[in-house]
Amino acid sequence: MYTPKFNQLADRALLLEVMQTHSFAVLFGNSTDGTPTATHLPLVIKDEGPHGTIEGHFAKANPHWQSLAGHETLVVFSGPHAYVSTTNYAEELSVPTWNYIAVHAYGILELVEDDNAKDALLKSLIAQHEPAYADQWHVLPEGFKRTMLAGIVGFHIPIARIEGKFKLSQNRPEGDRKSVRASQSSGSADEQALAGWMQRLGI
Repeated sequence: MYTPKFNQLADRALLLEVMQTHSFAVLFGNSTDGTPTATHLPLVIKDEGPHGTIEGHFAKANPHWQSLAGHETLVVFSGPHAYVSTTNYAEELSVPTWNYIAVHAYGILELVEDDNAKDALLKSLIAQHEPAYADQWHVLPEGFKRTMLAGIVGFHIPIARIEGKFKLSQNRPEGDRKSVRASQSSGSADEQALAGWMQRLGI
């Protein structure tokens, strides 16, 4: 990912926060025929290992898991993003841009095919999104649960390398940054999130 130095962020806790908050991500890697392929998945990000661990599952019918297994996989997490108008800038000779936060995580994808381990993956995902459903999943007929588990392939990705890009007008003069932050503070949900990050990071 192209990231100028002033947009780079390597703080482990903040990168994990972005991944956990924006956990519907994209896994990239070649398909079985060698063509570039992407799969969109809800993920669970755990605070384990040097950079964290990614967990999730594919539909077994999706052949992408076969080509990713045992290979380095790129997982892209897209955070808040928004247009930035030149009305925020003091310099008339300026152009608009787009501010955004993105995290790229890399690691070897390890398959999880045991039913008990896949069940644990599902329970982590349920706990993250709808804890109340755990009781319903627990009492479903065993035959039905086995069928559901047979239809998925789980995975772990211990993150070996990670890149964080926080493009938040760091290259603009202080007055412009203040104007961008003030403008976005009363904008859309994404704009407000970006303004919040600017505030947190002292930009």
